[in-house]
Amino acid sequence: MNEQLRRRILSTTCIIGFFVAWELLCLAFHVSDIVLPRPSEILVTLWTRFPAIWPHALQTLYTTLVGFALGIVIGILLGMLIGSSRLAYDVAYPMLVGFSSIPKVAVVPIFVLWFGAGTVPAVLTAMIMCIFPIVVNVATGLAATEPELQDVMKTLRATKLEILWNVGLPRTMPYFFASLKVAATLAFVGTVISETVASNRGIGNLMMIASSSFDVPLVFAGLFILAALGVALYVVFSLIESRVTGWAVRSDNFAAGG
Repeated sequence: MNEQLRRRILSTTCIIGFFVAWELLCLAFHVSDIVLPRPSEILVTLWTRFPAIWPHALQTLYTTLVGFALGIVIGILLGMLIGSSRLAYDVAYPMLVGFSSIPKVAVVPIFVLWFGAGTVPAVLTAMIMCIFPIVVNVATGLAATEPELQDVMKTLRATKLEILWNVGLPRTMPYFFASLKVAATLAFVGTVISETVASNRGIGNLMMIASSSFDVPLVFAGLFILAALGVALYVVFSLIESRVTGWAVRSDNFAAGG
């Protein structure tokens, strides 16, 4: 058995063990469903009420992907601008830090006032949640580009745009994909925040309705769906990253503990 397969089996066993322990502890201490439902009850809720949950899951996924795509485009453009211009860094970076420090739940009512309740505020909230990590990582990747490579390109009479395209952006890819994996989870957070405040569809709205009627297994079913969607998006970007930036991976000895 190779090392990678053994690690996968071990990680899968630990995850399954966590849910088994959750189930047994709830049974042993007679924990009420209103306080903490057992994993088996959550799975039964997912199975029996899936037709009602599915449209909300699709709405949340659609809203998140649209907001995430917009965040990627804007984040890349801002990151390129900040990373390649000192003036842009001095002007835009403090503004981004200040805006990212604002709780996004406080921004949702403004979006509702401008665009009305529904999908648009959720898309915009998901977008602004994921812009900052993308901007920071793209700008950091450009700033970390080796000066020697830029000097070589300059000796070949390359323009600044050619240096950015052929040297800067490829060197930024590891930073960029690292930011995508963070931003993907943040986009779901932004969507759910907006759905709980100003929407009549989506997992966030479903969880709010379920909690108001003390249907805690349905609330946890919504959490499970959000977790599954987040993990799926994370895995997709990890696979793309392994193909695009495999050259940047030196070793996994550090993660493996030596």
